[in-house]
Amino acid sequence: MPKDENPKSRETRKTLQARVEGMVQGVGFRYSTLHQARRLGLRGYVRNLWDGTVEVVAEGSEEQLRQLERWLHHGPPGAIVRRVHSHYAPFQGVYRSFGVEF
Repeated sequence: MPKDENPKSRETRKTLQARVEGMVQGVGFRYSTLHQARRLGLRGYVRNLWDGTVEVVAEGSEEQLRQLERWLHHGPPGAIVRRVHSHYAPFQGVYRSFGVEF
């Protein structure tokens, strides 16, 4: 654990794993998600999957993750979100920043 990290803060952080269905590829969904996640101070990634969905894995505080999850339900202008499958997992601390994966 880094010297400046409060041990209790690790308990309030989680990992959000989400898959977004709908018209979410080719509409700027990944880069808009990148912007939202960075604005919220989250770490992780977003990527397109072969089946037309978008996968999001993000780590951060539960409140920040809930804000991102709410945003995923509508996404950027031009996206049509039909469904968001999401769940929370324990915080792992494996990401240094938030990025787009290919």
